[in-house]
Amino acid sequence: MVLSRDEVTRLLNATTRLKHQAALSVAYGAGLRVAEVSMLKVTDVDSERMVLRVERGKGGRYRNAMLSEDLLTLLREWWKVGRQQGVMHRDRWLFPGQHAMKPISKRQLYRVFVEAARAADIAKRVGPHTLRHSFATHLLEDGTDIRIIQVILGHANSITPPST
Repeated sequence: MVLSRDEVTRLLNATTRLKHQAALSVAYGAGLRVAEVSMLKVTDVDSERMVLRVERGKGGRYRNAMLSEDLLTLLREWWKVGRQQGVMHRDRWLFPGQHAMKPISKRQLYRVFVEAARAADIAKRVGPHTLRHSFATHLLEDGTDIRIIQVILGHANSITPPST
């Protein structure tokens, strides 16, 4: 299942907290898995190279995910608000859970996603991983080569289209 660009925008705008909007925006805007989003640390944001360092990816693999200007702006806004709330620390989780020493859980991200989808009137059966699928589909629709998309997503084995 894939969300349209309009549905993604509605879903992200339907979140009620900046932390949740930023987390779901990272899932879509960088094509990350929910587990990868939850395990990001503040130090994983590299604003000089415009990448997110994903060190705890599937299979324990390391990769860099792209970081857009818009996503960086949102993360900086979350950093500022999180610091004011006392939940953000330079050497800790980018999206802290109920306790600042632990990351937001995959389960909590799932609940946030479901609530936002409901508030955005998205009737499709979707979950947070849908953002990753939508990201890849939108890149493909924009003409990005499938092999590039596979690298961006951190797929271990690339799938080569059959030759004709």
